[in-house]
Amino acid sequence: QVHLAESGGGLVQAGGSLRLSCAASGSTARINDMGWYRQAPGKQHELVATISRGGSANYADSRKGRFTISRDNAKNTVYLQMNSLKSEDTGVYYCYANDPLWDYEYWGQGTQVTVSS
Repeated sequence: QVHLAESGGGLVQAGGSLRLSCAASGSTARINDMGWYRQAPGKQHELVATISRGGSANYADSRKGRFTISRDNAKNTVYLQMNSLKSEDTGVYYCYANDPLWDYEYWGQGTQVTVSS
C-alpha cells in the first residue's frame, strides 16, 4: 500500500504562484509515475502533469510554460510549482502515483487551490 499526503494549496490572486507537495509513504519502491490531476467543480479529473521515476515529465497543454513538476526520489515527494495562476486553474488538486507491476493507481485526498480574479 502507498499513502499520498498533499500540502501547499490555498487562496492566491490571479498572476500569483503556489507550490504543491505530495509525499508518498509505504511501498514506495513500487511507484513509477507520480503527478497531479485537477478536478474543477462539476467536472471530471483532468491531467495537470506527471513525472516518471526517471524524471520524464508530461504536461497538459494548458499548463505548459506556467507549471513545473519535479520529483525527489530520495524523499518520495513530487512537487508542482504553479506560476502565473489563472482563475481557471481553480480546483481540487489530487496527487497521483502508479504501481505498474500491479497496474494500480493511488490517489491523495486532494488539496484546494483557489485563484481569485
